[in-house]
Amino acid sequence: MLEIFLQTVPFFAIIAIGFGAGKTGFFTEEATAYLTKFVFYFALSAMIFRFAANLSLREIFDWRIAAGYLWGTAFVYGLAMAIAFLRGMDVARAGFEGQVAAIGNTGFLGIPMLALLMGEAAVGSIILILAIDLVVFSSLIVILVVGSREGSLSFGIFKTVGLGVIKNPMIVSIVLGFSVSATGVSIPEPVNQFLAILGAAATPGALFAIGASLASKSAERVTIAGWLSFCKLVIHPLMVAFGVYFLFPADPYNAGVAVAAASLPVAGNVFILAKHYNVAPQRVSAAILISTALSIVTVSFVISRVLV
Repeated sequence: MLEIFLQTVPFFAIIAIGFGAGKTGFFTEEATAYLTKFVFYFALSAMIFRFAANLSLREIFDWRIAAGYLWGTAFVYGLAMAIAFLRGMDVARAGFEGQVAAIGNTGFLGIPMLALLMGEAAVGSIILILAIDLVVFSSLIVILVVGSREGSLSFGIFKTVGLGVIKNPMIVSIVLGFSVSATGVSIPEPVNQFLAILGAAATPGALFAIGASLASKSAERVTIAGWLSFCKLVIHPLMVAFGVYFLFPADPYNAGVAVAAASLPVAGNVFILAKHYNVAPQRVSAAILISTALSIVTVSFVISRVLV
């Protein structure tokens, strides 16, 4: 574990630098928003497109990994929602607690870090997990929130969900990359170099942006945030491990990648959605802050276990 921990230190050190820059005001919230936009729409999209374009669909889609990850994530999502209902929460708040408990920072943290720590062979499974999170669970939270407010499921809800999916640059990058891969045509070397250079900015940019954004997060509602962080960092990887190792036994290496991805801290885009719908943003904010801080140890531990 110590060896893996030392390998993760540089990643979290960049997050810490971003946090310091944001906390001191050297990097304003506006600057953080623009950096995040650059990473999201350009650098990370270039990285994902390049990976997807150089992989075949067969190398990415493994139904056992998909089924095991879906099972584990749905279990934790449902558990967090059930506990929220027992505490008297409505559907929207319960849905966001499920989202916090089960959706990790796969895009901004998972792809850059796990690809380097576990090797580029891990990228296929990471992209598959990212696609599941974006298409299935990001859609689910919109359906839960909007449906509960409108009192029914209308065509407008599914139109909103559909537009959200096709406008997401990470989904677009995956689809375009698959399209290029399916043609069997190699990407011209100058284009490949361009994508490599632009994509290389994703790792430091995303990590710095995570840290800077954490500077504006608060640690209010610590008890609930602590429970949700426990779900995300401990229960989620355990349930995904049960899914990919026992229920739907997959290739051990790819199964390990899925478990490592499940151990990542709460995704930042959950807070963006919480702010957009004005549903428990403080609770989500605190869970992101707490889970990211604790993940310095927990992610290293999980990776050290799955690489044994």
